[in-house]
Amino acid sequence: MRRTDSDSPKDTADSAGRSGSAARSEARRAGAGSGDRALGDFLRALRGRADPARLGVFDDGRPRRVPGLRREELAELAHVSVDYVVRIEQGRKRRVSRAVLTALADALDLDGDERLYLFAVAVAGTSPRDAAHPQDTPDDRVPDSVRRLLDGLPLLPALVLSRRMDVLAWNTAATWLLVDFGALPKEGRNLVRLAFLDPGYQALFGDGWEPMARESVAALRMEAGRRPEDTALQALVGELSVRDARFRAWWAAQSVSAPKLRRKTYHHPLAGPMTLDAQVYAVEGSPGLSLVGYSAPAGSPSEDALRFLAQWNSEGQERRP
Repeated sequence: MRRTDSDSPKDTADSAGRSGSAARSEARRAGAGSGDRALGDFLRALRGRADPARLGVFDDGRPRRVPGLRREELAELAHVSVDYVVRIEQGRKRRVSRAVLTALADALDLDGDERLYLFAVAVAGTSPRDAAHPQDTPDDRVPDSVRRLLDGLPLLPALVLSRRMDVLAWNTAATWLLVDFGALPKEGRNLVRLAFLDPGYQALFGDGWEPMARESVAALRMEAGRRPEDTALQALVGELSVRDARFRAWWAAQSVSAPKLRRKTYHHPLAGPMTLDAQVYAVEGSPGLSLVGYSAPAGSPSEDALRFLAQWNSEGQERRP
């Protein structure tokens, strides 16, 4: 089954009337950006969506011009000066101590992923270009042993992903479930790009598309915080920001999340709905690569649907001359 990467009507409408220079400017503003401003931008977003009452801030009766915490309230909760918070948010404070970062995280009651991101962007903003992370294995170097493992899974869909969620390798079952990756150009083989720009891929998720798409944006931003100098990631974020208003809004919201085990329901046009668990495994010896396998509980209707897909496609191969 072949799907192509194309603009949806929403994409076309969103892009209409923009000049090329305006689009490039927006891409730069929405892109992964440098570590210098990432910490301040993230802190400002966290402060903006914080609930003062939940954090124990006394209501003094003054009207709030914008939602969230005022700078002076955050400064008081974190036991730092207001000027210090201002300088961080404006990108004028390059080095922030671990103690202050911990105080800010505690004051905002951040969850685990948000704390990790806060510390990651703080480190990235003070590290020389390309020094925060040594050169990783090239994205297209998938070990032969992993490729053999993919080929040895005739029923269970499986992929190898880069940190940017580029699809670097896949087995036949993955093409039956998701998309014919071999029919796409190399730059189109990215799960986030497919989520926003491929109508066929979007349709697989039905009403669950928006939660899936939001999760993918949050995971991509998590990676952007760790590697602000990743130009390929910046290009992906810039393109999607220009071509889809939803991506642009969710990226600007600064939500972050590390990839986790997810159970999703796929609405396959041939096999019908199936609920699958996606498990992520690190590829040993290949930093940045992960193996993602999709499975269903034994004896479940979803397992039957996977077997149906395998049989259907096997019979289709036999019918071809």
